[in-house]
Amino acid sequence: MSGLEIGVDATCWANGRGYGRFTREICTAMVKEGARHRFVFFADERAADCFELRAPNARLITVAQRVSPTQAAAADGNRGVLDMLRLTRAVWREKLDVFFCPSVYTYFPLPPGLRAVVTIHDAIAERYPHLTLPSRKARLFWRAKVKLALAQARLVLTVSEFSARELAEVLGVSPARLRVSLEAPPPLYAPSDSADRTAAAKRAKLPDSARWFCYVGGFNPHKHVDLIVRAHAALAAKLEDPPHLLLVGTVDSDVFHGDQARIRDEIQAHQSENLVHWTGFVADGELRHLHSGALALLLPSECEGFGLPAVEAAACGTPVIATRNSPLPELLEGGGIFVAPGDLAALEAAMTQLASDEPTRKAMGLRALERARALTWPAGARAALAAIEEAAA
Repeated sequence: MSGLEIGVDATCWANGRGYGRFTREICTAMVKEGARHRFVFFADERAADCFELRAPNARLITVAQRVSPTQAAAADGNRGVLDMLRLTRAVWREKLDVFFCPSVYTYFPLPPGLRAVVTIHDAIAERYPHLTLPSRKARLFWRAKVKLALAQARLVLTVSEFSARELAEVLGVSPARLRVSLEAPPPLYAPSDSADRTAAAKRAKLPDSARWFCYVGGFNPHKHVDLIVRAHAALAAKLEDPPHLLLVGTVDSDVFHGDQARIRDEIQAHQSENLVHWTGFVADGELRHLHSGALALLLPSECEGFGLPAVEAAACGTPVIATRNSPLPELLEGGGIFVAPGDLAALEAAMTQLASDEPTRKAMGLRALERARALTWPAGARAALAAIEEAAA
C-alpha cells in the first residue's frame, strides 16, 4: 500500500497508566515501522508538553483544551462538548486517509466518513461498573462514548486474544472487526545487578537485607489491593523474617475510581504499617531495580485486559502472582502462579510458596523472563499498522 496520511489521537500521551504507556510505545514503534506513512498527532497542551516523538514522517498539532482529556475523562467526570469539537475540527482540517485512536479512554467524535481504528483495551468498565465507575452519570457518559466509538470505527483494536473475547461477549463486537496488537515491556526492563537492587531498596526505605513483594498500578477496587494486604499480613504472621510489601503507584493524581481508604484501613486493622510501604510513582529506571529484587509481582485483579505491570516485572526475571481472569496465564505460562479473582486463600498460598521455596521461585523467574522477551513493541506496532492499513483500504 502507498503511503497513508494517518491521524492519531495523542491526547492520551500524558496518561500515567497503561493507556498512556500503550499510546507512547505503540505510536513510537509505528512511526518507525511505518516509515512510508505520514502520521499527524493531535494533542492537547498537557500531552504536547511531554510529546517527545521526533521523526521526519511525524508532526504534532496542538489543540487548545479547557481541561486536558487525561484529566477530564475521569471516573467521576466528563469532557466538555466544546473541547471535543475543537479536536474534531482540527482533524477535519487535515486531509487524512484514516484515523487511529490508541485508547477509547480519550476518544472524541471524528468527522463523518473518516475511516478509523479504535483501541478498546478491555471490557472491565462494562463487566464491573460498580468497581470502576462510581456514579450513574459516569457510567452513562462512558457507555455513550464507547457506543459512538464503535459506531465510527471500521475496525476495533485490542491488546490480547483474551480481551478480544471479552469485547465480543460483553460489548457485542463482531469478531470479524476485532484485531489484536500485543503489548510488551519497554527495552529498559531487564534484570539488574545486586548493587542496583540494594540501592533501590534503600531508597524505598526498606531495611537492610529485606525481602519484598511488589504491587504496581492504580488503587482501584477491581485491583483487589485490599486482598493483597490481607494475604501479606497472614503470611507475615507465620514467618520470623516476613517480607515487606511495596505499593507502587500515584496516590494523589489518579483520576480513576480509588479505593485507598479501604486499603489503609486493612493495613491498620492488621497492624502491618511497618511492613507496607506506599512508594508513590516510581520511574521506570528505578522500578526496574525494585522488580528485579522482588520475590514476585502481585496482580490479583478481578480482570486484566493485558496486565502490563506483570509483563514488565517478568522482563526483569521476576515471577508473578496474577489473576487467571486475564491473558497472563498464557502470556507468562510457567512464569508464575495464577489465582482466581477474590480467592484470598490461594493468594496467600502463592505468596507463601514464593517466599519460602527459592528453587521454584528462581525457575519461575527464568521462565517469566523467557516469555516476556518474546513480546516486543515493534511486533505490536506491525499488527496495529496492519489494522490501520486494512481500515483505510
